[in-house]
Amino acid sequence: MIPQLFFYVFAFLLIWFGSGMIVTSVDRLAHKLNLSSFVVSFFLLGILTSVPEISVGVNSLIDKKPEIFVGNLIGGIVVIFLLIIPLLALLGDGVKLVHQLEKDNLIFALVVIAAPSMFALDGTISLAEGLFSILLYADLVYIVEKRKGLLERIKDNLVHNKNHIVNDLIKIVLGVGTVFVASRYIVDETIYFSNLFQVSPFLISLIVVSLGTNLPELSLVIRALLLKKKEVALGDYLGSAAANTVIFGGLILANGASTVVPNHFLQTFIFIVGGLLIFYIFSRSKNDISREEGLVLLLGYLLFLFVEIF
Repeated sequence: MIPQLFFYVFAFLLIWFGSGMIVTSVDRLAHKLNLSSFVVSFFLLGILTSVPEISVGVNSLIDKKPEIFVGNLIGGIVVIFLLIIPLLALLGDGVKLVHQLEKDNLIFALVVIAAPSMFALDGTISLAEGLFSILLYADLVYIVEKRKGLLERIKDNLVHNKNHIVNDLIKIVLGVGTVFVASRYIVDETIYFSNLFQVSPFLISLIVVSLGTNLPELSLVIRALLLKKKEVALGDYLGSAAANTVIFGGLILANGASTVVPNHFLQTFIFIVGGLLIFYIFSRSKNDISREEGLVLLLGYLLFLFVEIF
């Protein structure tokens, strides 16, 4: 078991390395293209920091263990809103929220983020619910992109900077490849440990794998604090959590059949909805999340771990 545990941890470190390569390259690319930091982090970083989730999902389908990707994607919501954002608030003496999403759009974004957990509430996720998840994300993209004109700006800037972005694109591809290989091993070892400890792959994915695949977002906490760009990190966290929904929908459709999750999922759903609701209240009260509010959210994560494990 010790060798498997060592390589399990090593695979997560590979994800950290590969994702770091992706995030750094995208950051440089965004700077070269002169794009809004919030919108770039919401869309580009949001999607690309979700490469580990995509890789784990594809590999779990190959191994015919769809509950792994469901647990990972839903657990990622808990990690982002009850662990990562609270850490940013605690370590950074609060987080000032730059609301580039209007009130109604922020509510809709949180509904999109919560959608996978709502669909899993009855224990079965249908193909129709997978398709609806994709449509929800597409609607969110339309709302934000229409206001910012992101796609048009990217197109114009690419034409004028195409000779300066090749190296960054190569590094992004290498980072994606590294993450995919590491994710393949993580899925195999998750199945191994679930059999060894007689614990469902869903539970391991919900708690352990979701933490590992959000290492890119955890690394952004450190980078955001050092560079004093906490609003960029917030854009990534919202974008990454929203991207989980479209990944969820795509993988459900790729599975080709309804996916079953454990019947105790109600407790997880309560934590997700409760965490998102508290986050919204804190974020709208004074346009920031204080250290004290961050601590409240972090205690919610510790309670979540206790309930799920025991």
